[in-house]
Amino acid sequence: MADPYKVLGVAKTASDAEIKKAFRALAKKHHPDTKGGDKAAQKKFQEISGAYDIVGDAEKRAKYDRGEIDDQGNPKGFDPRAHGFEGAPFGGGAQGFRWSTAGGETAEGFSAEDIFADLFGGGLGGGGSRRRAARRGEDYAISVTVSFDEAARGANRRVTMPDGKAIDVRIPVGLKDGQQIRLRGQGGEGRNGGPPGDVLLHVTVAPHPYYTREGNDLRMDLPVTLKEAVLGAKVAVPTLTGTVQLTVPPNSNSGAVLRLKGKGIQAHGTAGGGEPAGDLYVRLMISLPDKPDADLTRFAESWSADYDPRARLK
Repeated sequence: MADPYKVLGVAKTASDAEIKKAFRALAKKHHPDTKGGDKAAQKKFQEISGAYDIVGDAEKRAKYDRGEIDDQGNPKGFDPRAHGFEGAPFGGGAQGFRWSTAGGETAEGFSAEDIFADLFGGGLGGGGSRRRAARRGEDYAISVTVSFDEAARGANRRVTMPDGKAIDVRIPVGLKDGQQIRLRGQGGEGRNGGPPGDVLLHVTVAPHPYYTREGNDLRMDLPVTLKEAVLGAKVAVPTLTGTVQLTVPPNSNSGAVLRLKGKGIQAHGTAGGGEPAGDLYVRLMISLPDKPDADLTRFAESWSADYDPRARLK
């Protein structure tokens, strides 16, 4: 390990308070629990903790400053391999300690949680022993994409947490794109009796192939034949709850909008104060055959109607 003062980014003349402040900032920044168990973060945190174990202890700091122990906490001239400490995270010196995410005691009776008791507000209890402070569990922020139908009608989705745990989430009816869902108590486990954290889901709603949403209303373009538009007809329209028959009035133009009441987003929300169902607005779009039709061509050639469809553009 490097010079513990350099590891913590403080001068050799730094006060105890300055050393503790520097350690707190670095420990919060590099703690593996906030990095999803990243190995590099674990190694960095070990280095930071090892440095604080030396200069954060008044007696060890004085010995280090006098040159009596090295940056591993070993007496000068001590060979860790001769004492069975080879390969320990901090060089394995007699004064060193093992870091453990489970908060287990080390060979020297020093617990990783002792650091966090001090780091997050714990002090010295009676008899000089450390009091481990309760710590709230980590909050998880997760992005999830749901289909248009799932958001409109509601659904159950299984979501995997950063710690590998899978939970079932209820997607509420009428969920909007970009909306957030907070799952209280479903985040990381608390420490020392602290409460669990929360899960905050940021939801993206995938686009629909033909619906667009405006509040609780839906809009869509509905292709109709020339014959259906001229003579009128009953045509099938897909809705979120199944296919319904729509009456197209005779002499309907492209762009005409018809409403299917209550066929938008379903009613949702708290009873008595929720949101009512939206409507489905259908815009008629006259569609000609993909391939030329001889009868239609002859009809158009003989059609004598005289009108200017672009008159309103002048």
